[in-house]
Amino acid sequence: MAESAAAAVAPSAELLEFPKKDKRRMLHAVYRVGDLDRTIQFYTEGLGMKLLRKRDIPDEKYSNAFLGFGPEDSHFVVELTYNYGVTSYDIGTGFGHFAIATEDVYKLVENVRAKGGSVTREPGPVKGGKSVIAFVKDPDGYMFELIQRGPTPEPLCQVMLRVGDLDRAIKFYEKALGMKVLRTIDRPEYKYTLAMMGYADEDKTTVLELTYNYGVTEYTKGNAYAQIAIGTDDVYKSAEEVGGGKITRQPGPLPGINTKITSFLDPDGWKTVLVDNEDFLKELQ
Repeated sequence: MAESAAAAVAPSAELLEFPKKDKRRMLHAVYRVGDLDRTIQFYTEGLGMKLLRKRDIPDEKYSNAFLGFGPEDSHFVVELTYNYGVTSYDIGTGFGHFAIATEDVYKLVENVRAKGGSVTREPGPVKGGKSVIAFVKDPDGYMFELIQRGPTPEPLCQVMLRVGDLDRAIKFYEKALGMKVLRTIDRPEYKYTLAMMGYADEDKTTVLELTYNYGVTEYTKGNAYAQIAIGTDDVYKSAEEVGGGKITRQPGPLPGINTKITSFLDPDGWKTVLVDNEDFLKELQ
């Protein structure tokens, strides 16, 4: 009986191989803003993004805007949410920053400054290295790292989140989402370690930057940053792979638009939504 029960719950070889074969791509990051038009203006005029689409859902009392550096069917974008009448949010201590790759950090910083943006770190080489970076803050307080790089197909290149146990987080994103560790950096002089994870090289796609600060095991999530969305060929199989995470929405179609999704929390409480690839493309059309 025990052997039969074990066989019944053991994942099949096909299921174990599924994340490696699945066509996964980071689609967008979702977060809340206090003034949609103000943020759109800053992102387009200050950061150089394009407004891809907007939608207003008066029955649910919210509006969305999607912005990025290319079309949604091939680029990572940001999905801004404005909830009627809510003008400010708490970002918390866990969310870190987004990152934009540019061929001229100095020029982009001056443009941000000219549009009224806040520059929190002037452009220049990182300590002990050659990479040229800067940090700027948007009107709602979200941080953007600006990284000097050559031409890249994906300028919106990072989402940084802080975690309480880096090894645990890496194992989860490897198993549940099929991501690969692209590189790790340990900086004992600054008391942090980070891991870059994703589906392709950093200069070709958007990656997840997980940061562990020595001795810090918990962070506040606030109510501003919401989630990342990742495309998958099968939300049902993907949901079965989420070991060590907490399913917050069982796989299935969304009422009204029929796009199949599933959502879950990682061990640190960060939310990911998996979206059916074919349904996502239909939704864009």
